[in-house]
Amino acid sequence: MTGRDVAIAALLGAEEFGFATAPLVCMGCMMMRVCSKDTCPVGIATQNKELRKRFKGKPEHVMNFMLFVARQLREIMSVLGFRTIEEMVGRTDCLKVRSYDGKDPDIKRRKEAADLSRILDRAFAERKDNHFDPKDVYNFELDKTLDSRVLIPEYEKNKNSLEKSKNASQIKMKVEVSSTDRSFGTLLGSRVTRDFGNTLSDDAVYVEAFGGGGQSFGAFVPKGVTLKLYGDANDGFGKGLSGGKVIVRPSEKATYKAHENIIVGNVALYGATAGKAYVCGVAGERFCVRNSGAVAVAEGCGDHGLEYMTGGRAVILGMTGKNFAAGMSGGIAYVLDKEHTLYLRMNKDMASLHELTEKYDIAELKSILEDYEKETKSEFAKEILDNFEAYIPDFKKIVPNDYQKMITAIGKFEEQGIDHEHAVLEAFKELA
Repeated sequence: MTGRDVAIAALLGAEEFGFATAPLVCMGCMMMRVCSKDTCPVGIATQNKELRKRFKGKPEHVMNFMLFVARQLREIMSVLGFRTIEEMVGRTDCLKVRSYDGKDPDIKRRKEAADLSRILDRAFAERKDNHFDPKDVYNFELDKTLDSRVLIPEYEKNKNSLEKSKNASQIKMKVEVSSTDRSFGTLLGSRVTRDFGNTLSDDAVYVEAFGGGGQSFGAFVPKGVTLKLYGDANDGFGKGLSGGKVIVRPSEKATYKAHENIIVGNVALYGATAGKAYVCGVAGERFCVRNSGAVAVAEGCGDHGLEYMTGGRAVILGMTGKNFAAGMSGGIAYVLDKEHTLYLRMNKDMASLHELTEKYDIAELKSILEDYEKETKSEFAKEILDNFEAYIPDFKKIVPNDYQKMITAIGKFEEQGIDHEHAVLEAFKELA
């Protein structure tokens, strides 16, 4: 907020400084904290073009603010005897704990509880290495990961077969994994994207993993890469999925029922944009949060499932936790609601619950389930497919209210002979 803040931060060791909302206030922000609602009265932070026209902020006010900050900082530096910011970085010997007048007992309690001796240690100020040095960047030892040691070398050895025929060949690998193997498959996916972009067919690079998958198993996997895990996975399964396939099913030696046991952790499919994710078991909390394009199947999920989902398809073959579909603004979900209690756990602010009656929806659900059963060998999915007509009344369709309006409007224009792309534009105009 001030030059004094910058001086204290530098003395504590900072070499970069962020000014947060202060420059916004200089431009005219009223700090009403309604940016997310598109109701900013001055139009400074909004996606609404009409509101944005109101904004009369002046960039020169920000320039003046920064000059004032710099002037105050320079005055403090001159008092302390520094010519440059670099000289004062890490000089904690120039700081001291503020004296206390003894009037406020709460301040006294906090002052006595806070031990700043290690932060204000004079020995640190005298060290020569208290500045950032690129040589000291933390070594994440990526060369020791399974991707670098096993997956990428095998891929490089056989990728010529993919280059000759991008749709026919297949690279297959098998590997043991453990919970310490985090972001398994991500480096491989990066290499595949660099070499082939989005041109490979499904399963071109096929990896079977056995054991316990670590955090972010299959994160950002692109089209053409399939990761199939026999075991279970930690949080972040399929995070940022970008066109590939991530599949998890119990080990072939498992004796428990998949649809009654949790097999992946929280925030699976976080921010996925495309691809398929099949979970032969129950998923943790926030399943498919911010999914915008992937097709995902699980046999149950925890609280806040489908939170902020904006696209794609989700099929839940079992119970969900509370606050289901909170903030869901796009995509469609099909939920097996045998107890007919989903309406009690669903967040109805933006989405509605419907019976499964449309032929297209029924056909789409069946197609997804057939592919899911083929990939996971799920006994529960097979039971549903074998008795599909009997199960249909127990399925519910979850669709966001505005999304449904858009689908209806697009369909209306397509019936008039307008192609899909222009039908979308006309629907936007009509609903704007």
